[in-house]
Amino acid sequence: MLGAAKTPVALTGVPETLLWTLYHRALEAGRPDPVLVDPMAVDLVESIDYPFQRHFGANAGLGQGQALRARRFDIEVHRFLAQHPDGTVVALGEGLETQFWRVDNGRVHWLSVDLPETIEVRQRLLPAAPRLGTYAGAAQDGGWTERVDASRGVLITAQGLLMYLRPGQVRRLIADCAERFPGGALIFDAVPHWFSAETINGQLGKGQPYRPPPMPWALDPGQQPQIRDVHPNIVEVRDLPLPPGRGLLYGVLAPRLNLIPIVRAHRPSIVLVRFGPDGGAGAAAVG
Repeated sequence: MLGAAKTPVALTGVPETLLWTLYHRALEAGRPDPVLVDPMAVDLVESIDYPFQRHFGANAGLGQGQALRARRFDIEVHRFLAQHPDGTVVALGEGLETQFWRVDNGRVHWLSVDLPETIEVRQRLLPAAPRLGTYAGAAQDGGWTERVDASRGVLITAQGLLMYLRPGQVRRLIADCAERFPGGALIFDAVPHWFSAETINGQLGKGQPYRPPPMPWALDPGQQPQIRDVHPNIVEVRDLPLPPGRGLLYGVLAPRLNLIPIVRAHRPSIVLVRFGPDGGAGAAAVG
């Protein structure tokens, strides 16, 4: 049970982005008709001493977008657990995501991987659970892989993470997963190159109280097939559309952006990468 007292959270740079995503997810979850049921997110925002609205505003569209992204990841985790009820989910760069409690089937084993300062915040604010473990370290350092029992199936998620890594780090991370977890899968989201450029040149959020940190890695939807070249054990790369939400933008357009020629090449994306059963060695490049 989350406490009623306000807990100060002081984060900067990339770790602070966890408060941005939490806040917008909570904005949507607090609606009477949310696209994502996430009462823990609402409780977390109410329990944290941080100027959420002053820093981030109150954009209902952003809230629904963040919630639909999380729901897409939830759908894929549910599908994985339907086939591997005792499997392991590794959540890279999880921040204050509450997905474990949304999808828990009572049997899944969960490993939350994040930087030490973020893990410390998670442990202060979120309840412990017997099947929920943590690894305090950078996702790209690879140390977390030694903590994963993949014998009953493994799914790796990277929600809101890879865009903050350098291109070489992303390539190595995907290749390591393909090498170490035969038969497993990875789900991640990516921003297009134009969006990455806006964060690097400081134009995104310019003049606002909060400006997101640079996102050096980008992937246009048309580049997704190149991910197969990262490692020979990558056997499938698939684009995952947002689930339908409310209104014209999220109820009609967003789930069909891949069908609109002008937009589909420049949209954010969610990608599912499946690994073959044999592992293997070697890696090439994806830019």
